Amino acid sequence: MKIAILHGPRDLRIEDHELDPSNLAPDQVWVRTIVTGFKIGTDRGNYEGAEDVPGAPVYPRWVGDSNLGEIRGVGSNVTGFQVGDRVLSQMHHQSEYICTPAEGFLVKVPDGVDPEDAVFGNLYSLSAHCYHKALLRPGETVAVVGLGTLGLGAVAIGPLYGARTAAIGNSDLRLEMADRMGAHGLFSSDDPELAAKLDEFSDGRGIDLVILTANPWPAYRTAVEIVRPGGRVGIVSLLGRGEEGLEFNPLSMQLFYIKGISLIAICGEDPNLFPGAGGDVQQTRHRAHLFTLMADGLLEPKRLVTHRLHYTRMVEAYEMAYHRDKTMMNVVFDWRDAHAG
Repeated sequence: MKIAILHGPRDLRIEDHELDPSNLAPDQVWVRTIVTGFKIGTDRGNYEGAEDVPGAPVYPRWVGDSNLGEIRGVGSNVTGFQVGDRVLSQMHHQSEYICTPAEGFLVKVPDGVDPEDAVFGNLYSLSAHCYHKALLRPGETVAVVGLGTLGLGAVAIGPLYGARTAAIGNSDLRLEMADRMGAHGLFSSDDPELAAKLDEFSDGRGIDLVILTANPWPAYRTAVEIVRPGGRVGIVSLLGRGEEGLEFNPLSMQLFYIKGISLIAICGEDPNLFPGAGGDVQQTRHRAHLFTLMADGLLEPKRLVTHRLHYTRMVEAYEMAYHRDKTMMNVVFDWRDAHAG
């Protein structure tokens, strides 16, 4: 099988590795990849060596965690999956793989869901988690700061969850994409009248929840400035990644204590008044729910696919991300002709 391996910063290679699906363990499945998705922010940080990606091994290491494939073999003890099922997993950029369903975080993809929608199910489940973790209530006003793939996913999901959603970014192209994904309002992050415009957008009630997907500290400052007193900021970014030290206090009395805001890490389990399902089960349910929205045509990540590339051109995509190419959004790599026989 073929797999993308990162040997060091900006040293990505497609390699041939052995894989023997002829003798599966009872709890394993064999999957052949159809397409994989590119997570621009996380994958770029991995590629450029800004810091070790959480959970990733030292070099050489795998890349990618959004793999859509078809099951070609199942072990004798596997239940819930069968040959021919399409599955989304957290496996890497590779042409095929063998794992247990739990190891790969496999979720079955329903018929009728386009592969270019389904492959972004993992990333969009994190966008959805921003609303679950921050306890969104239908009718609240939400501002999404940072319009990468994750932020645009939050923009798309917000109206489906009952939020009135504002998109805040620093690129006209990204704001156009947010409009395409259903944002109710579009605002430039450097607009000197941003606060006044958001006040008008919210009919004077203020922004109840800010979802922060951008890493730079100025984006954090925008988030805590625009949220209403008593509001919440859900932080799903890696604040300050690759930046110099701060020139302001991120927990200043004026922006944090006096406003009485809540800063929420979008990580871990959903808050739950009725305990039961754990975090992994919750995330699986998020993905399954998103697939129903995709099947119904209400959620279409493929609207933002800007690059459809053969897997052999993967380095080209990573280099575009490294150079912060704003024209790049959702990227899919096609692996369908990578299989021998």
